[in-house]
Amino acid sequence: MAALQAIVAGDAAAFEQLCAMLMSSQNEQRSQAEAVFAELKQHPDACAQQLVRTLRTSPSLEARALCAVLLRKVLTRDDASIWPGMSAPAKQAVKSEMLACIKEEQQRGVTKKVCDCVSELAAGIIEDQGWPELLPFIFQCVQSGEPRLMESALLIFAALARYVMGVLTQYMGTLHGLLQHMGTLHGLLQQCLGHNVSDVRLAAMKATCVFISELESAEERDKFQAILPALLACIGRALNEGDETAAQEAIEMFIEIAEAHPRFLRKQLPEVVGAMLQIAESDQLEEGVRCLAAEFLVTLCEAREKAPGMMRKLPQFADRLFKCLVMFLLDVEDDQQWHAAEDEKHEHEGEGELFDFGQECLDRIALSLGANTVAAAAGALLPVLMADGDWKKRHAALITIAQIAEGCVKVFLKQTDALTTLCLQGVADAHPKVRWASCQALGQLSTDLGPDLQEEQHAKILPAVMGLMDDFANPRVQAHACAAVVNFAEASDQDTIAPYLDALIGKLLALLQRGRRNVQEAALTAIAAVADTAEEYFIKYYDSCMPLMTSILTHASGKEMQLLRAKALECVSLVGLAVGKERFGNDAKGVMQYMQQVQAAGIDNDDPLSSYMLQAGARICKTLGQDFLPYMPLVMPPLLAAAQLKPDVVVSDNLDGEEEEDDDGETETFIVGGKRVSLHTSVLDEKATACNMICCYADELKEGFYPYVEQVTQIMVPLLKFYFNEDVRASAAQALPEMLRSASLAAQKGMGPDEAYVRNMLGFVWGPLLDAIPKEPDMEILVNLLEAADEIIDIVDGPKMLAVEQLAALFAKFAGVLEEYEERRAERMQRMQSEDFDAEEQEQIEEEHESETELLDALGSCITTALRLYGDAALPLVEGLMPAVSKLLEKGRFPEERRVAICVMDDVLEHSPAGGAKYAPQVLPLLLQGCADRDTNVRQCSVYGLGCAAQHRSEGFAPHAAAAVQAVLALIQAPDARSDDNELCFDNAVSALGKILEHQPGAIDAGAGSLFVAQLPLKADGVEARVVHKQLLGFIQRSDPRILGDNNANLPKIVEVFVKVLAKGDKLVDADVSKQMAALLKQMQAALPAEVFQGFVASLKPKQQQRLQEVLSA
Repeated sequence: MAALQAIVAGDAAAFEQLCAMLMSSQNEQRSQAEAVFAELKQHPDACAQQLVRTLRTSPSLEARALCAVLLRKVLTRDDASIWPGMSAPAKQAVKSEMLACIKEEQQRGVTKKVCDCVSELAAGIIEDQGWPELLPFIFQCVQSGEPRLMESALLIFAALARYVMGVLTQYMGTLHGLLQHMGTLHGLLQQCLGHNVSDVRLAAMKATCVFISELESAEERDKFQAILPALLACIGRALNEGDETAAQEAIEMFIEIAEAHPRFLRKQLPEVVGAMLQIAESDQLEEGVRCLAAEFLVTLCEAREKAPGMMRKLPQFADRLFKCLVMFLLDVEDDQQWHAAEDEKHEHEGEGELFDFGQECLDRIALSLGANTVAAAAGALLPVLMADGDWKKRHAALITIAQIAEGCVKVFLKQTDALTTLCLQGVADAHPKVRWASCQALGQLSTDLGPDLQEEQHAKILPAVMGLMDDFANPRVQAHACAAVVNFAEASDQDTIAPYLDALIGKLLALLQRGRRNVQEAALTAIAAVADTAEEYFIKYYDSCMPLMTSILTHASGKEMQLLRAKALECVSLVGLAVGKERFGNDAKGVMQYMQQVQAAGIDNDDPLSSYMLQAGARICKTLGQDFLPYMPLVMPPLLAAAQLKPDVVVSDNLDGEEEEDDDGETETFIVGGKRVSLHTSVLDEKATACNMICCYADELKEGFYPYVEQVTQIMVPLLKFYFNEDVRASAAQALPEMLRSASLAAQKGMGPDEAYVRNMLGFVWGPLLDAIPKEPDMEILVNLLEAADEIIDIVDGPKMLAVEQLAALFAKFAGVLEEYEERRAERMQRMQSEDFDAEEQEQIEEEHESETELLDALGSCITTALRLYGDAALPLVEGLMPAVSKLLEKGRFPEERRVAICVMDDVLEHSPAGGAKYAPQVLPLLLQGCADRDTNVRQCSVYGLGCAAQHRSEGFAPHAAAAVQAVLALIQAPDARSDDNELCFDNAVSALGKILEHQPGAIDAGAGSLFVAQLPLKADGVEARVVHKQLLGFIQRSDPRILGDNNANLPKIVEVFVKVLAKGDKLVDADVSKQMAALLKQMQAALPAEVFQGFVASLKPKQQQRLQEVLSA
């Protein structure tokens, strides 16, 4: 390459020519130049020298700007920077020339690019004293009085503060030395903040805000308190000068402080918040600056971890912010395109920037300020708006209800009547957009307040919504009425919706036959949701609905009909699932043939039918069960292909440019490791759906899924660490036990695999599953991973296939999980010490703790399974966790924590002879204490533990026998023992009494036998009911006089118990015990007067009588 040789030799003209080619609009010419430049980077000194020379001397503004960008790229952005390969003189020359360029370059755009390069290069070398001249240069520029140099220096200072705050603070002594004649650093910044030139003020503000954001010490941050009024004044000055762009930049910097250190603002909170509210409320300002002011305020509301309760303490703040955001919703017009469209294309037509942002912010403040605060503000404002003559205000009120419902659930649940009344005003409104908004509100309330809302307000809501379906002049309203029915049905039960089915299905079928395309699509979705809830009640409407839906499948053609076809398939599959195999079986074959034909003909990439087919197949499989197996070769290939889709990721260096807008809302963009990463979410959604559907097939088909086990396992294992999408990881975690179960059952039934195959498969999945646990960032999926491990241990029958060493590896992960749990708990407790902590924050802490409880439960379940299957072999592993588990019993712990810890103790007593003998003396006093706990769940597991000790640990139980009996009897005889809250505890107490009677007869009076019988049958705890009813049978078979009573006085009660237990089928007793109980009941029946036995039978419901008769005649 002659051009390269000339450039390397120092030919300035040749390099200028290369720059021109790099900017060429001709692709071929530009590609050639890029290839030459790539080669030039192999000569670091020459590359840097040419870039710097052109930057400093070229008459071309474009060339200078390009060289500034390229210099930053080759020095700091490329994966292989040229800086390490440069000679010391070349490095010094680059540093000197860039500083000289900042002083001399007159074009602000070029100067800013050089400042960026200086900042990033300095960030990498300043810590090693690699640029000692830089900081003195910066402060010389700041003191120069020349606005251009002052701005440049402040921008570099701000960037350095962001990159290397730790290093900068080491230099603070030097800096103060440089500034002695000008006072402190704070004074210098304050002086710059008051400069006449806007660019200098903004640069000073950026430097100040970055310093405040990056300083870790609250004491150091507070030294900037005096500057806060000057920062605020910058915003006001920009607005007064009409420079809203500068004002927006300034507010964005305030948002950074609000995110990083909200408490920094606390001392001057009324002034700062008041100013921002004034900006947000001003309809004289542009939307952008108003939105940013609102964003600042909402960000402060969301700073619950760093400043809990702070914003609620400000007088009138919540009401004022709430009203401001509701007023944002008035930025909406009645656009004709919104009415005319037949699809979702123009669904948001007429909605302005403030409307969109207002909706988002209302949702956020409901969640962050809390239900009591926001619901109170809503209660005062929304009825007033609903009575206003301006349709926009009525529309805004209803949209607000929809947006705040999720965050206001606990208050709104007490106000369902008032909320419904408000929404029904909207249903009857003269303006179609208000009627549409009423559907939006009712639909969202149905989701967030269900099933309570449905149970309490169905008589008002459903007739009103069905009335809107007749509004053929406004298809948008009809379609949204259908959407509201979907939400209502999804959170309802079949008995609530049953009385309305005739009218509702009639309306929906009319829409399906007469409505516009978007209305037909909505009607199909509504029919599907109603069928899913109604289940067998829908059989009555099957013959009316199914022909219409299958007709759409086969006759709706053309691209514009794609979504309608997809919705029809969804509806068919959900209706089939609702009515069951017997009714749907024949039609299912036709639907599967249709899917086969579609697949064979090929589907366009943008046709939604493909993703709908993935889900429809799984539903039909669930309906048909094993009869679906012949269709597996049809449904699995596209599922497997979709599960293996690679994420559509674009990575770029463009950190400075605006985030790319995506018209269809299907692209997410975020910054990772200094790169801009863009993801096409539709690909991820399809992948997640496929993974979930695979799990559905495996769960339904069990061993029938075996032919696909190996391939699915190989796909799913790597997806445990697919951090682009939570749903994919959740499905991967769910899939692994399903695959092992399928292989294990297939091995047991001689369908191909053997035990060695299952063992190898276990080895393949176990390590990656354990590796994923400490790396999982999402709490719910971490729970999924622990549940998967628990299931796998059970499926492979513990030590039969899983060595203790492999189990130990899992327990090592548990230690990390508990350690991180304690760290998060400590953070929550720290928040409780805040001076602004209040009742709302207490509720938030409790909600966060509830989600953590699921994690503890999953971990506790794993420990239970390990002890149950490994016994004493698992004891050393459990002992390794005992210090962490014991912490859960400390004073001040939540009841859920105490419960989990006690359950672990129970399992040691029950399943580990060595552990029980070792720990019983320590554990039993804790159990006795737990029996008196205020929390019913703690009492339940404590009394269960007493029963375990009585049954399995006689020596340890004996010293505590009297106290244990007293505790058990106290729980059984408590006045509210059988209340809904206490019934599980009651059942476990009765079970413990039975175990004491059986295994510790000397510890209790013989009269307790009659007390035991009097409490039966047990109904709440199905597990303990089975145990106790089996125990009762044993007592009777052994003719235990304590149970039978004097002269068999308890026999009528025992017969009554047997009758009631058998009448419940398999709910309260195992099959083998049921047979023995029935035989014994026949014998006892003869010992009773016929009318007494018939009296017991007569007390049963007709279905129970029938079930009892079946059992007795078997």
